[in-house]
Amino acid sequence: MLKDRIGFRAPKPFVRADFAVVAVVAVLAVLADLAAAEPVPRFFFSGDGHLTMSHGHFDERLELRYRHADGSYDEAALARIAHFFRSREDGAEGEIALRTIELIDFVEDRFRPQAMVLISGYRSPEFNEELRGRGARAAQSSLHTEGLAADIAFRGLDLKKLWVELRELKLGGVGYYRKDGFLHLDSGRPRFWEPQTSKVEKGLARGNAKIFARTDFDRYAGLGGATIRLHSVTALPLRLAREAVLEGHALRLEAASAGLREEDGCLVISEPAAAYRLRVAAGQALPAPARGAIRLRTCEPRVEATPEQFETNSIELLAAPPAVVTDEGKDAR
Repeated sequence: MLKDRIGFRAPKPFVRADFAVVAVVAVLAVLADLAAAEPVPRFFFSGDGHLTMSHGHFDERLELRYRHADGSYDEAALARIAHFFRSREDGAEGEIALRTIELIDFVEDRFRPQAMVLISGYRSPEFNEELRGRGARAAQSSLHTEGLAADIAFRGLDLKKLWVELRELKLGGVGYYRKDGFLHLDSGRPRFWEPQTSKVEKGLARGNAKIFARTDFDRYAGLGGATIRLHSVTALPLRLAREAVLEGHALRLEAASAGLREEDGCLVISEPAAAYRLRVAAGQALPAPARGAIRLRTCEPRVEATPEQFETNSIELLAAPPAVVTDEGKDAR
């Protein structure tokens, strides 16, 4: 035949398997791109950015997305959360720490309760003292008054089993209140208790004995400008060294809230305030990656039970992302 003489070749038959392989590779490539674009969570314990709760004292329900896809936070949504968590007797609102919101969201997403019911969120110092006057088991320096704690009923879950599992994760403070049907969650030191073991009546935090600090996030690309908030400050004046330490490396600190003054090379807090904040000074070179707690030192003279040093939560300093060079040879990172 003519087509045989001139070397004509019949086209290869279409193979469905080849197409399937190409399709799978394409899907994997898209998923890889999406994964690469996903922002790194700013907290070690965090949820999907969507929170659903009902209130145990008000006929209110909270359902919202508080974190955008790029990892930034929705200020309007955070304001709604603060209102929902308000002090139930006097209506006072306080700042609810991002790490507390993310912690609650983490528990919601990981353990999937049928519902979460807020029993107690933020408490004004006045309402907290009122509870103590009624004989309630409320700590004098309750973390509810600092926006770090919440009492929540988890419908559809074995409360004691949940308590044990959260204890093992060491994500913060977890109290088990079986008779009242809720767990206390907070972003303080990892610890656990039941009403009979809480030792609330002993006032263990008096005289700054339990002072601790929390950073605004857990993960950082750079520490310059990071905020450190002090908690359980129960005695003044409090004197703080201007230099903190992270994994053997010095960090310069500066005041980030009113009421701090410099005296003899230390930062001094002498007046009560709603919050005490420090800031890591910019322009400090630190090795990355690194992980550890920032250690703060106090200055003499120290009042009452003020410790010589205390720590923040553990933080992670991320390695810088690789540079992306454009066609013009510029770093587009």
